[in-house]
Amino acid sequence: MTRNGSDPAAVDLLQQLIRFDTSNPPGNEGPCIRFLDGMLADAGLETQTIAKDPRRPNLIARLRGARSAPPLLFCGHVDVVPTDASPWSHPPFSGEIAEGCVWGRGALDMKGGVAMMAAAVLRAAREGIVPTSDIVIAFVADEESGGEAGARYLVESRPDVLAGVRHAVCEFGGFPLRLLGRTFSMIQVAEKWPTPIDVVVRGPAGHGARPMRGGAMARLARILRRLDEQRLPIHITPVTREMVECIARGLPRTARPVVRQLLRPALTDRMLGALGDTGRMFEPLFRNTVNATIVHGGERINVIPSEIHLALDARLLPGFTSDDLLAELAPFLRDDGEARLVASAAPAASPDLDFFDFLARCLNRHAPEATPVPFLLPGSTDGRHFATLGIQTCGFTPMTLPPELSFFRSIHAVDERIPVEALEFGAEVLYDVIRTYGAPTPAT
Repeated sequence: MTRNGSDPAAVDLLQQLIRFDTSNPPGNEGPCIRFLDGMLADAGLETQTIAKDPRRPNLIARLRGARSAPPLLFCGHVDVVPTDASPWSHPPFSGEIAEGCVWGRGALDMKGGVAMMAAAVLRAAREGIVPTSDIVIAFVADEESGGEAGARYLVESRPDVLAGVRHAVCEFGGFPLRLLGRTFSMIQVAEKWPTPIDVVVRGPAGHGARPMRGGAMARLARILRRLDEQRLPIHITPVTREMVECIARGLPRTARPVVRQLLRPALTDRMLGALGDTGRMFEPLFRNTVNATIVHGGERINVIPSEIHLALDARLLPGFTSDDLLAELAPFLRDDGEARLVASAAPAASPDLDFFDFLARCLNRHAPEATPVPFLLPGSTDGRHFATLGIQTCGFTPMTLPPELSFFRSIHAVDERIPVEALEFGAEVLYDVIRTYGAPTPAT
């Protein structure tokens, strides 16, 4: 399946990318990056690899434009999360096509997006397109483990390769949300910031044969029960307010005031419950979140530990600081534990909705029935690293997914897959982005 010409289509590219096992850990992204490097270099792009670890290089490529607008960055990661022992319908590193989909680990997160980007830029190069701006491609390693060898390393050691970039297209966004018979396309404009916390729980040590009441284990149990039964406060951030308003405007008139009740903190949780699966997806957009993920404590079965460490995966809303989070967490810990920040976070800048508006226009030229909506990602991406250079990243790998294939339930899951049609659609929209970024906004 190829276009007229020598460059492969997104489907062919994705099949080949999936066949590189880049499970992280350990990553081993080198062969996959070299494959992409060779393909882009053969198409006439300027390429270079930059590596903290020679086995895990990052690829920077550039399609030269007229340079009458700042460079535009396309960024994607080629590492994937490992597969577990669960059986797959098709081998996870085969890239098989079945039931109209390409199957395999990374099909959605995010080798599918990398294939769309590569196909779009290869087509532009083959057709001799001279975009208004340079198109900078960054295909990186190590996103799934925080970017130490990938985007973070690029930003900290070689910011020169990203000089002048104001906007970036990355993961996750452009997937459909269906609500009350209407279709919305969720374009990520902001993301929550990961803020790991170590809670130290202490108590008297002792022999395992001697009954212990109120020790470190009991205190840990109390903390875990509070985290399970209670919730952090509701916050209505500007980006989530805009998301709800966009959705409300796209719904039938009678449904609009109902959906807007999400913006009333006293009613938010009730409304989230009424929205079912959609409400569960939206809940972390309205509060800072904390989940207990790892417990370390005790070395021998017959010794009662005096100290236990509880790891919390905390995610901050835009505009909030680590200190804000610790203050909200204090009622859950009380006198049972002491919270220590493993890494702090600074407030995120307000998103650049002008870039969202541009991407929305590109999308609507190809899917006029979809209502573009700015979206806050409850997780995190490499975009947070680029933000330190003042780059506004939007998650935008447009996909036409059927109702039975939920984006967030499918990534990192068994039988990860993406429809062939969705790949072709995304590559077409991203080609439009390359052609029109930096051009004058059409009159309305």
